[in-house]
Amino acid sequence: MTLIVFDIGNVLLRWDPQAAFRHAFASDAEIDALLDEVGFYDWNYEQDRGRPRAEAVAAIAARWPEHAALMDGYFDRFGLTIRDRIQGSWDIAANLKVRAYRLWALTNFSADTWPAARHLHPDLTTLFEGILVSGHERMVKPDREIFDLLCTRADAAPEQCYFIDDSASNVAGARAAGWQAHHFTGPEGLHADLRDRGLL
Repeated sequence: MTLIVFDIGNVLLRWDPQAAFRHAFASDAEIDALLDEVGFYDWNYEQDRGRPRAEAVAAIAARWPEHAALMDGYFDRFGLTIRDRIQGSWDIAANLKVRAYRLWALTNFSADTWPAARHLHPDLTTLFEGILVSGHERMVKPDREIFDLLCTRADAAPEQCYFIDDSASNVAGARAAGWQAHHFTGPEGLHADLRDRGLL
C-alpha cells in the first residue's frame, strides 16, 4: 500500500453547517427545520458535484424565494462551518507523513467554498501531495469515476490505495473501485485500523 487518502470534512475538519445560520435563528432546532424544508443536504451535494453558486441560489429562489438571501449567505459564511479541527486525525496524518507514506486528500467540496477551507487551514496544501476536490472535477464520491481519477493523477493502482472517510457509502464506493478503506468514526478507531494493517 503506497497511497493513503483522507477525506476532509468530518475526518480532518468538523463540518457544522448550522454555524452559517446561527446569526439568524434562536436555536439549532429552527435551523434544522429550515435545512429540512429546503433539502439542504441534497442541495449542497449538487454544489459538490460542480453546480456554481449562482445556479444553486437560483434553485432555492425558484421554490423558496423567501429563503434565497439566507441560503446565498451560506457561501459567504461558510468559513464558520469548518473552524474546528479533528486534531487526532491531523496527528495521525503527520505521523504517516513522517513515515514517508504518500498522502492525498479526496473531498466532496464545492468549488465556491473550497477557497475558504484553504484560507482557514493553509496547511492542508502542505500536508498532502495532492487534493482532489469534487467541485473542480464535476464528479463526486461515491461514484467510481472520481476514485479512478485520483489513481490516474497520483499514478497509483487501486490496490495500492487506502481510503479514510466518515461516509459509509463513500467507503463502499472506494472498495468497489478496488481500494482498501476505513469507515472513520474517530481518530482512535483510525489509529487502531492503521496499526492492525501495519501502517503505524
